[in-house]
Amino acid sequence: MLRTSTIARLLKPSYLPTYVALVVVIIAGVFAEQQNRAVHAAKMRAAVTAELNPIRSKLEANINGDIQLVRGLIATISTEPDMNQKRFSDLAQNLFSDRTRLRSIAAAPNLIVSMVYPIEGNQKALGLDYRKNENQRAAAMRVRDLGKMVLAGPLDLIQGGQGLIGRFPVSVSVGGQSNRFWGMVSAVIDVERLYRDSGLLSENLGLDIAISGRDGLGEDGALFFGESRIRGADPVEVSVFLPGGSWVISAVPKGGWVATPDNAWLVRALIVLGGLFILVPMFITSRLMEERQRNIHVLEHNKDQLQELSHRLKIALDASEIGIWELDINSGKLLWDNRMKELYGLQTEAREVYEDWRDALHPDDLGRAEEEFRGAVRNGDSYVSQFRVRLSGNRTRHIRAVGSKYIGAGGREKIVGVNLDVTADVEKNERLEKAKGQAEAHSAELEAARHRMEFNALHDPLTVLPNRRYLDQILAEKQPKAATQGLASMFHIDLDRFKEINDTLGHAAGDEILRHAAGILRANTDANDFVGRIGGDEFVIISHNGGVEGHDTDLAQRIILAMSVPVLYKEKECRIGVSIGIAHQSHADEELTQVLVNADIALYEAKRRGRNRHEVFTHSLKTAVIQTKQTADEILRGLEHNEFVAHFQPQFCPTTLDIIGVEALARWDHPTKGLLAPYAFLKTAEDINALAEIDQRILEQALFQSCRWEASGINIPKISVNLSYHRLHDEKLIDRLKQMDIPTGKVSFELLESISFDESDMTVLSNIEQIKSLGIDIEIDDFGTGYASIVSLLKLTPRRLKIDRQLVLPILTSAKQRQLVASIIDIGTSLGIEVIAEGVETMEHARILRELGCYGLQGYAFARPMSANDLANFARERRWLAA
Repeated sequence: MLRTSTIARLLKPSYLPTYVALVVVIIAGVFAEQQNRAVHAAKMRAAVTAELNPIRSKLEANINGDIQLVRGLIATISTEPDMNQKRFSDLAQNLFSDRTRLRSIAAAPNLIVSMVYPIEGNQKALGLDYRKNENQRAAAMRVRDLGKMVLAGPLDLIQGGQGLIGRFPVSVSVGGQSNRFWGMVSAVIDVERLYRDSGLLSENLGLDIAISGRDGLGEDGALFFGESRIRGADPVEVSVFLPGGSWVISAVPKGGWVATPDNAWLVRALIVLGGLFILVPMFITSRLMEERQRNIHVLEHNKDQLQELSHRLKIALDASEIGIWELDINSGKLLWDNRMKELYGLQTEAREVYEDWRDALHPDDLGRAEEEFRGAVRNGDSYVSQFRVRLSGNRTRHIRAVGSKYIGAGGREKIVGVNLDVTADVEKNERLEKAKGQAEAHSAELEAARHRMEFNALHDPLTVLPNRRYLDQILAEKQPKAATQGLASMFHIDLDRFKEINDTLGHAAGDEILRHAAGILRANTDANDFVGRIGGDEFVIISHNGGVEGHDTDLAQRIILAMSVPVLYKEKECRIGVSIGIAHQSHADEELTQVLVNADIALYEAKRRGRNRHEVFTHSLKTAVIQTKQTADEILRGLEHNEFVAHFQPQFCPTTLDIIGVEALARWDHPTKGLLAPYAFLKTAEDINALAEIDQRILEQALFQSCRWEASGINIPKISVNLSYHRLHDEKLIDRLKQMDIPTGKVSFELLESISFDESDMTVLSNIEQIKSLGIDIEIDDFGTGYASIVSLLKLTPRRLKIDRQLVLPILTSAKQRQLVASIIDIGTSLGIEVIAEGVETMEHARILRELGCYGLQGYAFARPMSANDLANFARERRWLAA
């Protein structure tokens, strides 16, 4: 693509004659091209006509020759109107030869076919009455009425192939007159032979031919030979004149007309060559004229620029106070302007010699300045120097000299240069250097402070160990040390019983424990191991010796053993433990972030298994933790969607079989897993501190259903609700119970016997007493499997205790077990405690327990746990009596 400047230059008036000549050459070339094409087209059409004329002549000659043969037969018939078949065959046989194209001849006196040749293959034609035949009658009548031959076809023949049918009227002489219509003679010409004999089917034919004019209708007739496309391709057309009509032959060269002549490129080349002979000299002349005008313009422009530059240089020199000097090396002549003399403190009329410059230099700079000047003169280098000159009044001025050597007029070597006063710059640089020194000293102090701040930001101030931020930087490294030092192992460490020490002995004791723990970790790890404190009592170790067999477990055991040694603080022994989760880097590309997550999972397992131990991460452990995490998430979601519902199992009097109470049991109405019993979620709910909330939901539903039953006339004397150990420790439990307005004597809380009722746990004992004061009874559940003793029964004074089903089931077969249950019932009865047996699965169990004096029965023998609505129907219909 031409640039804008080039286009603008080519549009100048100097090129106008060239463009006019270009237009003339283009017009002449187009005209010559059109003339060449017209001549080529005329030659091609003449060639087609020359090749087509013999074919037309042969068609006319062949058809007319065959027709003339038939006319001779007709003349004979006119003289022998009573001719028979034999005579007709003898005459017709003479017409058929290899040189004719006749296929058959039929004679029809009175328009009834009575003679035909050849007879073989044409027997069906005998007896044909043209006047009665619908297909032939019109043509026959036309021949009779016109009194001249009528040519039809080409037509598809019944015998196969195509033929031209010529129908001739026959008249005979009667009474000296020859105008009586005798009948008609029909002759069939074989079209295939006609085409072949006329040259239409020749393989050497260089034309594509189409023939129209069926039935001799000329241009009005239909196409019967060739393709219709030929008639639309501007063909050469000639007429074939036939007896009784004409045909039109259309022809084009095979492959169509060639639009481009063979000599087209030669003609074009001659046109282009002639154009170039005209245009190139004109273009060169225009270019030279344009170049001349441009040179004149450039010279004028350079003159103006030189004047402007000279003016600007004068202004610049006056404003910059630069002195200019020039030295003729051969003659030693020195030229100074007035500014140079001012810089060196000389009068304007002072002489201009080398000694003036040398004598003004400061003695300390003299030798160096002269050597730099002589080097520039000797070697022709660029001259740059800085020195001091002495002025009157003991003043000193700093001069910077810049110059270069050049060859002047006449080949004389000269040096031209400038001097400028840089005293202010030198003094400023001296001040800047001083300030720089002070800034560097200050920067060093800031750098030291920054290092201290970075250290403090990345380290724990108490233990001086790396902190969580430091660990995050290590975890974020794109190329961790494991890539060069081997696979890493990570230890996630949590101190056991640290909170108790912090709460009982104060934070100072806790700080001492943390420093002690940090010292143990540093003492048991290698120098290149990472040891950091990432939380209150959480530590992390990253070791790159994980590939050494037994290294990680040995390190964990050493740490656990060292941590178990008591720490003396203010004459008091502080005992702590440590739980450790260990995870290994499986391959060098595994991110340490994931390894830390795995170590955290292993730490969780170590705590779950009793603390003061270590656990190594495995994939099965990860699966279990993920499942627990999923269950925990679903529990929290279930609480949000009120999926935890109360089911109720009735308790019965052994004697009257009346319902004496129900136990409210927690069930999880899971949206996909269905109704789940407590074993599926109780442990996980306890781990995430959701058990107390579930207990509260079950209690609220139990109270609500109790009101519904009572409104429906169903009497349920008492409802037992489980109270978890964690909720028993809740200091806000009593306040929430007071807000619920629980009817006195209607509700009892079941406490697991596995709960240790330690006298030192004042929160538990206080809550139990306040629960009783609210009119809520206390029951001991699963009695016989936990810590409860006679003393604890006396201390708690529960209203009821429930014998665990493990003790009840064997009483059918074991006398000892039956005696044990009887003893528990006796003890409860003697203490005024109602005893209820769980796990009553058969009526035989019920009979034995009734005989032993049990207060109540609960089990599958009477009823399974059921929903509130089902329990209402169950109680209303008293279904257990049928069982």
